[in-house]
Amino acid sequence: MTTQALVANNLPILGAVGTLDAYIGTVNRIPVLPVEEEQALAKRFREEGDLEAARQLVMSHLRFVVHVARGYAGYGLGIADLIQEGNIGLMKAVKRFDPGMGVRLVSFAVHWIRAEIHEFILKNWRIVKVATTKAQRKLFFNLRKSKTRLGWMNAKEVQAVAADLGVDPATVVEMEARMQGHDMAFDAPADDDSDARPAPIAYLVDQAANPYESLESSDVGGHQLDVLADGLEQLDARSRDIVNRRWLAEPKATLQELAEEYGVSAERIRQIEAAAFKKMRALFVD
Repeated sequence: MTTQALVANNLPILGAVGTLDAYIGTVNRIPVLPVEEEQALAKRFREEGDLEAARQLVMSHLRFVVHVARGYAGYGLGIADLIQEGNIGLMKAVKRFDPGMGVRLVSFAVHWIRAEIHEFILKNWRIVKVATTKAQRKLFFNLRKSKTRLGWMNAKEVQAVAADLGVDPATVVEMEARMQGHDMAFDAPADDDSDARPAPIAYLVDQAANPYESLESSDVGGHQLDVLADGLEQLDARSRDIVNRRWLAEPKATLQELAEEYGVSAERIRQIEAAAFKKMRALFVD
């Protein structure tokens, strides 16, 4: 049984419960399972494929996902999306949990929950990825709490952090610089009259000087826009609205906002979005 099937067919985690506060209040009222009941449910799911047992295991741990997700609120991403990603990690953990390991599900699941949240943050924290290698990913989530003061680290602090995390000092310096940076608009703000710090458009070299290449690129781009418009027209009204509001509209809607509006789970919105992209992608291939 795949995690996707677990979610789609048998684990509509919660219906529309209104606001995020209402969701958190609801999951906090779900009782924690005693160890004996947790073990029994885990065995039923593992040995018999009992999806109702899996549902109960997931539901009883949703409050823990909220607790973990709140620890990542400082990265500037929506807490609702962090919770949703953590819920996916929880369901993956339930699918793989072996009750014979002698540990509680919560101890096993925390690694899967954090892994999904980490992946989501790394993909969405900046336009340009700041962490790609294993060492950089480790530093991304440990560097801030390893710093003992505000401001740039000195050589001694760099060496201490590198030794503590088992990475090269040069990687620590590079990651600190990346995390101190910020996304910069290509065009200057409309109300910016200062010439002290020109926008990139003022000094980046145009690599498309060849008029023939520019014309070809323009034709290709125009064709792709036409294909995109045709693809959107072929979607049903709900799928088209979800794609538009998640990716084309400003401000972009979150999974939780759309889930509340349509009265389904955020995971169901994600599935509709994925199916729409799959259908549209086929048009580009053709």
